[in-house]
Amino acid sequence: MYDYLIVGAGLFGAVFAQQMTQAGKKCLVIDRRRHIAGNIYSKEMEGIHVHMYGPHVFHTNNREVWNYVNRFTEFNRFTLGTIANYKGEIYSLPFNMYTFNKMGGVTMPEQAEEKISMQRREAGITEVTNLEEQAISLVGTDIYEKLIKGYTEKQWGRDCRELPAFIIRRLPVRLTYDNNYFNALYQGIPVNGYTRMVENMLDGIEVRLGVDYLENRAELDALAEHVLYTGAIDAYFDCCYGALEYRRVRFETETLEQSNFQGNAIVNYTDREIPYTRIIEHKWFQFGKDGRGNDLPGTVVTREYPCEWKPGEEPYYPVNDERNNQLYARYRELADREEKTIFGGRLGHYKYYDMDQVIAAALECGRAELGR
Repeated sequence: MYDYLIVGAGLFGAVFAQQMTQAGKKCLVIDRRRHIAGNIYSKEMEGIHVHMYGPHVFHTNNREVWNYVNRFTEFNRFTLGTIANYKGEIYSLPFNMYTFNKMGGVTMPEQAEEKISMQRREAGITEVTNLEEQAISLVGTDIYEKLIKGYTEKQWGRDCRELPAFIIRRLPVRLTYDNNYFNALYQGIPVNGYTRMVENMLDGIEVRLGVDYLENRAELDALAEHVLYTGAIDAYFDCCYGALEYRRVRFETETLEQSNFQGNAIVNYTDREIPYTRIIEHKWFQFGKDGRGNDLPGTVVTREYPCEWKPGEEPYYPVNDERNNQLYARYRELADREEKTIFGGRLGHYKYYDMDQVIAAALECGRAELGR
């Protein structure tokens, strides 16, 4: 008999399990995948820690979260600066004065503000109702057309006018010459990879992999007094109200016999014609761009292809439009009535989380459980 059955060995489940175990509770962690760490799973290839489910840069302003993760790993000093490639033209991301200068020839923040205001007026935007209008309001029409529209429509498989405005608000826009993507006090990459960090969180805790909770629910539920479920909330309830929508990503990873492929960890391809959204060169997460990675004989790159999601496939990004949010609210009502099961994580909450938000939510969930 366990105190907690934890469904999912990703970040939320691992943090919750560590907290409960530290408090003297007996936990069993299961995952239907054959590895721990969920979507932050990293695997060593050619001496490089490869992010197998897309790039993950840890960043936070939350001191409690930063102190917590540093108990389980050491972080390097990696700072993300992304490059945008539009039909061979290179632009700085996040959107900053370097971007505005190359796009419109402006050199002063006031000039950039005037240009954005002018293009907003020309577009006739008085009230923001969708992603396109939000993007033009933030950065103007020129940047929207070249660096946002094609990339976003590839990512979500929908016209920007059909997407909610809040999606674009996550992207930083600053009128300074600052290429640091995240405006965070703490950021970096675990020096031994994310998988090792999660292994350390789960040290001493029983973990069973390749176990599908939904296929063996009755048997597994009988093992524990409480269940923490981090899978898809609609699947838990057999999609009784219909399936929530997600986007998924297909990854093509290859090893190249050259020391430097693109000179940056991430390059976004923003025109609609190129089918992938970005290329990741993993060694630059690990070594930075000071030349230390050039002594390796090869490099590992991954192309990301966004795809429509179908039930049975791995979900990545919740489609938090009005219809899906209303549907989630109905499932949330069912979840609130569950006496034994707690729901958590990106799929359990049907919400896009940054890693620090996942950890903060898991820590709060643990405190709430221990305070019952």
